[in-house]
Amino acid sequence: MGDHPAAGPARGGPRCALRWRKRRWCCDQASCPRQTFTEQVPQIPARSRLTLRLRQAAGAAVGDGGRTVIQSARDHGLSWPVVSAAFTEHARRVLPAQPAPVAVLGIDEVRRGRPRWVLEEATGTWTTAVDRWHTGFVDLSGDQGLLGQVEGRTIAAVTGWLLQRGTSWRERVGFVAIDMCTIFKSAIRSALPHATLVVDHFHVVQLANQALTEVRRRLTVQVRGRRGRKGNREWELRNRLTRSAARMHGAQLDPMVDDLQALPQRLGAPILAAWNAKEDLLDLLALARTRPDRTVIADRLFRFYDRCAASGLPELERLATTIETWWPEILAFLRTGITNAGSEGTNRVIKTTARDAYGFRNPENQRLRTRCATTRRGRGHLNPA
Repeated sequence: MGDHPAAGPARGGPRCALRWRKRRWCCDQASCPRQTFTEQVPQIPARSRLTLRLRQAAGAAVGDGGRTVIQSARDHGLSWPVVSAAFTEHARRVLPAQPAPVAVLGIDEVRRGRPRWVLEEATGTWTTAVDRWHTGFVDLSGDQGLLGQVEGRTIAAVTGWLLQRGTSWRERVGFVAIDMCTIFKSAIRSALPHATLVVDHFHVVQLANQALTEVRRRLTVQVRGRRGRKGNREWELRNRLTRSAARMHGAQLDPMVDDLQALPQRLGAPILAAWNAKEDLLDLLALARTRPDRTVIADRLFRFYDRCAASGLPELERLATTIETWWPEILAFLRTGITNAGSEGTNRVIKTTARDAYGFRNPENQRLRTRCATTRRGRGHLNPA
């Protein structure tokens, strides 16, 4: 007989260690392949020094409790490889092999580490071995969270993941929310031709603010011969210019307009025109979720186009061209109010998980960790605190 300790968490209080004196049995049959064996129970299989309950608790602490592998290993008195294997087993048990059908799908990319290149000896060219971009697919109409991730930000990567789902799964997708990325647009048109594309309004506003900033910087260099700095009123108003006028108090809005009008004509008038064009676009986007009449939409859209054309600024003309190119997708946002905020929130969780783990070397482990982290709410393991 021998002593085999089997550690396991107590029902309450400190951790305890269970010592079990196993009996070793011998078979007197010459044809027996084992000849000798020891006792075992379901909680402690053969050649195991840990209870299954301890392994499950350590894996669940990582997958459901938001703990890192090293934190769970320290709390349960285990080693890093044991907890990592326990988490992998836990993740494969609680995560579905295939996601359930979704009505609204969100697609967005997130950066992961640095790219790695390899030299092809046959052709003598460098090819990407590890892409720094990962594309994620998020359930925006349910609580499934992150449905999956693929490496790369290409049409083949997106269509490949979608085509792996069944035909019935793809037919259930009615809307797809994306940012203003032509790669995702082409992939959706190829794999989900029946789905309605929706552009997230956050990126439209970001594009308008970027155009306004480019106008201000270009004119400052032309008029002052240098970049803006403290003492230049247009530079001091740079943050206030990118804020929405609807969220500003009159005590801030009126002085800003007066200061822009007081600047030299070559500098203040174009910046004010760019700011008005940006506000016209925000007024157009504000019609979302209000069931707007088509005449109201057409009137505000014409006002934005007319402002951009009358300004004569190349930045606004480029902005108007972009809005015209993506107008069907923007109109879908005005009518449905669907945004890609769920995908952006998932990306934040992905980055937070990567920072907590001090990075991942194995992309498969990262996908398991992020999927568990983004599905905690749907599985009922999100800590409200």
